[in-house]
Amino acid sequence: MRKLFLTVFYTGNSPIAPGTVGSLLALILGLGLLQYISDSNLFMLSILITVIAVKQINIYEKEVGAHDGKEIVIDELAGMWLALSICNITNENMIYLAPLAFIYFRLFDIWKPSIIGRIDKNVEGGWGVMGDDLVAGIAAGVAASATYQGLIYFSII
Repeated sequence: MRKLFLTVFYTGNSPIAPGTVGSLLALILGLGLLQYISDSNLFMLSILITVIAVKQINIYEKEVGAHDGKEIVIDELAGMWLALSICNITNENMIYLAPLAFIYFRLFDIWKPSIIGRIDKNVEGGWGVMGDDLVAGIAAGVAASATYQGLIYFSII
């Protein structure tokens, strides 16, 4: 059950780009949830998942003897859901904001600029695994919103 949760239904076992596959599933699940719950509820759900994941990651890392295995993608889910909840996606703007949030999240998660990289390198255990993706999610949500507003301002969309 732990592995099912940490790999987000085994998407983390993808032989190619498990983080991207996990993020894509998180995007789809998040957009589906937003049809029934508010963005603030999605935000709170990502926090709840983070708290549970930190403990489960600590246990899993002791079992396998490795930190931040590629198969763990629950951090991508929490980060992606934070991005979606921050950029205020609606049915009208979803076609623009969903891809922007996804692209920015993957960019920040892979590139790891500034504090995202410091968290990734310096924080151990479950908080280290989850922390960089949470900050990447926040940055992605803000960047997606800013880009969307810029596109509106310059009458591109």
